[in-house]
Amino acid sequence: MTPLEGTLIRLRAVEPQDIEPMYRWENDPSIWQVSGTTAPFSRHVLERFVEEQQFDIFQTRQQRLIIETLADGWIVGALDLFELDTLNARAGIGILIHPADARGRGYATDAIATVCRYAREVLRLHQLWCNVGAANKSSLALFCKAGFVAVGTKRDWQWAPNGYADEILFQKILA
Repeated sequence: MTPLEGTLIRLRAVEPQDIEPMYRWENDPSIWQVSGTTAPFSRHVLERFVEEQQFDIFQTRQQRLIIETLADGWIVGALDLFELDTLNARAGIGILIHPADARGRGYATDAIATVCRYAREVLRLHQLWCNVGAANKSSLALFCKAGFVAVGTKRDWQWAPNGYADEILFQKILA
């Protein structure tokens, strides 16, 4: 098993052919609340993003990895490492499984386990962290199952149409 392969999925670099699925994801208002997106993305912006992915994570301080199934190469989402802090050996993590019928099949759990191994063994990171909306029950369960620990609550942190909502900060020590 390579550092970027799990039991169900493979994490791989972004390729130019990934612009179309990323365009659909980034422009789907139903996921904007969890992604922090407030406006549509153009194909041009995504093309530039893909070009920047050729650079090392230590240069750009971020890395997007495409999640595809080992069985048939089906693209089931993306995983982002961001805000890389080399001094403290940590990074933020975000994950999207899309389309909806790909959820609940273990892909996200396998992708997080795989990226944790990659972050520890290849990137030499000490920890990963993430922020999850308090009402996002599936993501809360996912990160808890993956060994992340809730370490704090940011009160009224996220605006939503029905009022402000809390956000939970999770950490996972990798070493």
